[in-house]
Order: sequence, then C-alpha cells, then structure tokens
Amino acid sequence: MPRQAKELTPIEVKRLAHPGGDNPVSFAVGGVSGLMLQVTPSGAKSWLLRATVGDRRRWIGLGGYPDVTLAMARERARDARDAIRQGVDPVEQRKATRAALVAAQKRGLTFSEAVDKFLAGKLDEFRNEKHRKQWRSTLDMYAGPAIGDMLVHEIDVHDILRTLQPIWTEKTETASRLRGRIENVLAWATVAGHRTGDNPARWKGNLDAILPKPGKVARGDNHPALALADAARWFADLRKRSGMATRALEFAALTAARSGEVRGATWNEIDLQGRLWVVPKERMKAAREHRVPLTDAAVELLCRLPKMAGSDFVFPAARGGVLSDMSLSAAMKRIHEAEVAAGQTGYVDARSGRAAVPHGLRSTFRDWAAERTDYPRDMAEMALAHNIGSEVERAYRRGDMVEKRRAMMAAWGRFLRGEAAPIVISMEGLR
Repeated sequence: MPRQAKELTPIEVKRLAHPGGDNPVSFAVGGVSGLMLQVTPSGAKSWLLRATVGDRRRWIGLGGYPDVTLAMARERARDARDAIRQGVDPVEQRKATRAALVAAQKRGLTFSEAVDKFLAGKLDEFRNEKHRKQWRSTLDMYAGPAIGDMLVHEIDVHDILRTLQPIWTEKTETASRLRGRIENVLAWATVAGHRTGDNPARWKGNLDAILPKPGKVARGDNHPALALADAARWFADLRKRSGMATRALEFAALTAARSGEVRGATWNEIDLQGRLWVVPKERMKAAREHRVPLTDAAVELLCRLPKMAGSDFVFPAARGGVLSDMSLSAAMKRIHEAEVAAGQTGYVDARSGRAAVPHGLRSTFRDWAAERTDYPRDMAEMALAHNIGSEVERAYRRGDMVEKRRAMMAAWGRFLRGEAAPIVISMEGLR
C-alpha cells in the first residue's frame, strides 16, 4: 500500500520555500493522493495533481497559490480523481472545454463587428476614397439598424429579407448593392470560422425565389437629370451664385465630368495653354487616363479661380482639402429650392419628378447629344469616359477624338448658355 503523505496545514503550506537551484520543486501536501505544491526558483507557487489516467501519467494543473487555497486545491483534486474513476481525462476535458470556448467566442461576432474586420482588409482594393465610404455608409445606413447587433451565425434569410425589402422597390440599385455587400461580409465570416452553412444573402437559388429581379423592378435609383428645357435657365442661375462648390459644379457641367473627378482635380492636371485637362487613370472609374478638352468658358472659369496656398486642388475645400461630394449636391439643391420658393416647379427630372442632382448633368449632356445634335454616339460616350465597343475594338482604337470632342463640348457650352440652335454636323471623317 503506497505511503500516505502527511497532511500539511495552511500555515505549513505558506512556509514552504524553494531550497535553491534552477529547477522547480514539488512538495506533497497530503489530504488527497498525488496533490503537490510546486515552487519555482522565483518563489511562484501552483497546485499540481499527479495521477495515472488510463496508461498515461498526468500532471494536472489546479491553479496558482495563494489564489487557490489549500482547501480549494484539495477539493479540485478530489473532483479530478472522481472524473478519472469515471473514465474521463481531466486534461483532455479541459482542452475540449477551452476549444469550445474559443469557437463560441469566434462565432459570437456581431454583423457590425464583422463589417469592421472585413473592410479592414478589403478597403485597400478600392481605387478611390468615395468607393470606400460608399461601402461602409451603405452597410451602416441600411444593414446596421436591422442586423448590426445580431451574431453572424444567427443571421438567416428572413433577417436579410427584413433588411432588403423596405428599399427593394424604392431604391433598387442601392438594395442590390447592399445585398451583394452583405453577402461578401457573411462569406468572410464563414471562411473566418464565425458561421457555418449557406450564405443567406446569396441571390441565385436563394433570394431570387422571393424578391423580384432588380431589372424587373421600376428603377428608383437613376440619378435625377436636369431637363433639357430647363438647362439654360438653370445654368444662368448657377453662374449668378458664388462659392467654390458652385464653381466646381459649373466646371462639372461644362465638362460633363463626374463629381469626384472634378473635386479631385489638381493644377498639374490642367494645361491652360493647351486647353486640356488630363485625368490620371488612378482617379477614373474605368482605370484609364481621360483627356478632357477645355472650352473657352471652362478656361475662363479656371483663370478666375483663386489659388489656395499649400493646396494643389483646383477646387479646394475651406481648409485646402478635397471638397466633399455633398458640397456640390448642396449647391445644386439650393438652386432648386430657390426656384420652388419663388413659386416655380424647380429643376426636376422629367421622368421621376425628383430634384436634379450633379451626376444627372451627365445624363442631360447625353440626352442633348442624342436628341439635339448629330454628333456620333461614340464621341458622346468618349466625352463621358464610358467604355465603347468590345475589348478587342478598344484595343485597336488608338485615338480618343479629343480635338473633335472639343467642338462638341463648345457646342454643349453654348447650349447651356442658351446661345445655340441644334447642331448638325457632317459624319464625314469621323470614322
């Protein structure tokens, strides 16, 4: 029969000290077979239970002293011995419990937290700041209130529908993009181990059985465009107003450029003598350099602009940075509201009846080119920096019609100023 260790008292345990040397020393404290107090050379103490589990010798940690008292250590040791007698390995049981806890913590991720973690690695893929902000703002505005606080492993199809249905018919394009972004976040959460199973935001074979196809829904997200009949009156109202955002809006109208291209324009992109604005591919949606011919009106506008010390932007914000997208929208909104206040209908889209917005000016330009002129379609599309033809056709096309577009943009400027009759030009030589 194995010799039983003497049962030490709490005072005796407290007095136990390392005898010297470089290795930890263990003292039997009695009360439970195999219960030891390990003391390191630094004086740190912890409880160990030496036991045989099956055919393996185990040293089972029971906690540190004095946080775990002698009485507590004996109680834990008895529980461990009871588990061993029932065929349970306390060490393996502890590992399994810890693994389950880690898995539960991983699964315990909210959708908002998943968005943060997903975007931390994905935002660098976007070419410009606007796209980064759009990704987050769409998720924050529409998904956050509905599923932001939900754990990702608990989100199902019903939750996705609850998020999408309120805007699916009114803001179809936004809703469609939102669905795709939610799908991407949940796909990341699955790969990262935070959820399992099918992606509830998947379209094909899932949501397409419940929601109408975006293309079949009345489009509610087209950018409201300025009506051609209102263009000259609107442009006159615009030119009467002051402010950097207003001048940026005027320049956007004259060049049919996107708001982001105008707001991010720097003076080193502008060749006043050559009357050309070259937008680098890094700032273009199609990732291709875009040359914009500058008309007399556009050059005159640029020459009148004050240059801010310390800022390279053509249309800087008050502190020298980039103008916000909302600044141009606000400038256009004020012109519309002034018309409404004067008892007029304001400047609205002829189809939707909604107030025109800056991006809609590009649609107005496209309508003008198609309905009021005989300029070739490709020329108008090039002015808008749209892709034309197949990839093969674009590969063989070397020119961008910049000089021929110069005449078109001058005619567009005259139309905005109310000076021009419909333009009819010869198609000869435009091939």
